[in-house]
Amino acid sequence: MDAENLRYLLEVARTGRLRDAAARLQVDETTVSRRISRLEQELGVRMFDRTPQGWRITEPARLVLPHAEAVESSMARALEAVVSRAGDLSGTARLLAPDGFGANVLVPGLRPLLDAHPGLSVEVITATSHDLITARDFDVAVTLERPSPRAAAVQHLADYELRCYASRAYLERHGTPVTVEELRRAHDLIWYVEALLDVAPLRILDELLPRAHARLQTNNITGQHSAARAGLGVALLPTYIGGADPELVGVLPEELRIRRTYWLVVPRDLTELLRVRVITDGIRSLVAEHPHLSRATV
Repeated sequence: MDAENLRYLLEVARTGRLRDAAARLQVDETTVSRRISRLEQELGVRMFDRTPQGWRITEPARLVLPHAEAVESSMARALEAVVSRAGDLSGTARLLAPDGFGANVLVPGLRPLLDAHPGLSVEVITATSHDLITARDFDVAVTLERPSPRAAAVQHLADYELRCYASRAYLERHGTPVTVEELRRAHDLIWYVEALLDVAPLRILDELLPRAHARLQTNNITGQHSAARAGLGVALLPTYIGGADPELVGVLPEELRIRRTYWLVVPRDLTELLRVRVITDGIRSLVAEHPHLSRATV
């Protein structure tokens, strides 16, 4: 078996599309298709079902994936062992994070890491989705849900609070609510699209405001923040977003507050990589210095 074909297997399994896998491998689609066909011939089984919606991985391929990932990790460690002798990190590291943390905490805090390692490239993928972490296509992830420790090293990273915020213009037009019931009954709420929200720790609107309905719903926290700034209603935002925005005012800050946790996740076979250790140390330092994040144990 040509071990290089396993790399193609991983990318097609992770992306589900020949075009996307080819782009990430920096080859043409014909090369990817040929490599997968060669692997199928070598193993005597079909790796993917080709459908109009994409390439769906088969059960035999699922059995091969852990071994392909182990080969990938071994190659990464071998490359790192050579490169680290030069005193610098290189290559590409992929980071996953919820959209709020990724856009407002992680990305703005990457400068020390990038300045210290000019040869290192970083991919940051932000989304608040249950399925994002299941593909195992990352070096380091920050999650709202605590994943099973079976395949990953999981550590408590930080706690944060969500509170209600609105713009001054909105409160001037609609008045400032003085009770939770007034907020629920007489004000426009901004929140996630509930039908698309599959992250359990964020299914909290009904817990905080029973029987409330969000008049404006978006699929990410950036949209909610923008809507609140535009005076479209009252949004439930992390304090590291709402509390840091001078355009927003806290609404019932003592009555409506809820605490949630971020987890730091690394695939077990990557925990010893130098670039992973450097990145996780950098994220911990970023959290420790942040005024709206707490590293208190849970």
